[in-house]
Amino acid sequence: MDAEFALQLLVNGLTIGLIYALVASGLSLVFGILNIVNFAHGEFYMLGAMLAYFVAGTLGMSYWVTVVVVVLAAGAIGALLYDILLQRFEGSNVERGVLATLGLSMVLQNGAIFLFSTTPRLTRTEYSFKIWEFAGVTLPLTRLFAAVLSVIAFALTWWALQATQTGRAIRGVSQNREAALMVGIDPKRVSRIAVAAGIAFAGLAGAALAPVYSVHPTMGFAFVFKAFAIVIIGGLGNFQGAALAALLVGMVESFVGALASLVIADAITFATMLLVLLMRPEGLFGRGVRL
Repeated sequence: MDAEFALQLLVNGLTIGLIYALVASGLSLVFGILNIVNFAHGEFYMLGAMLAYFVAGTLGMSYWVTVVVVVLAAGAIGALLYDILLQRFEGSNVERGVLATLGLSMVLQNGAIFLFSTTPRLTRTEYSFKIWEFAGVTLPLTRLFAAVLSVIAFALTWWALQATQTGRAIRGVSQNREAALMVGIDPKRVSRIAVAAGIAFAGLAGAALAPVYSVHPTMGFAFVFKAFAIVIIGGLGNFQGAALAALLVGMVESFVGALASLVIADAITFATMLLVLLMRPEGLFGRGVRL
């Protein structure tokens, strides 16, 4: 393997990992606060991509305007989702919450199939079919922008969690809900913000990837299972762990996929998940340091 090819695989792996991290970290954020595994998370990624297709393709908005519109809409949907559904199941109703989100996933997926059919659609933007080249490495601009948006989203979220009052409240509720309530933090308000942020991450991933992959109602199904594997490897509820595990999975997928096949790369990812469940159930980076 020459150095140029290895550098190309490295860049591809980082890009794929950052994209995976958007979905996985949003899933981890919701679990860290509500202790509910959101099986509908992949469908919110799909809805974000569908909305991006409509805003960019039908309304003719620019790429960046489309991203902003989708993220704001996804955040609003996340807050509404918490008020209508998720707050009823946080805490002691975890099993019912899993069933509820699984049912919601089926409703959203089949509703999208009924309204839009299963025909794949390609979202065209002003950056479609444009390539970035540097030091022998080539990357589609839309894929590069998706990676850059991921980095910006993680940097802003990490800063918010560490430096703002709301971020510290989110960390407090994730660590001890009752103690947070005793010192004057409203857990429901914090949970609403966290769910809105988690769904906004899924929407951002959908908007960023709509010009990269084809858009269709079942696109979130396979993607969310990869996100579940990443979250388990990194540590359930561990925001930073999910991001690091996503980068690891992206690198494995890039190098193994190029040297062998993507089937083997997927097998390695899920085999790693099984090993982590058997040997270190709290994840590689531990649940105790989540958020």
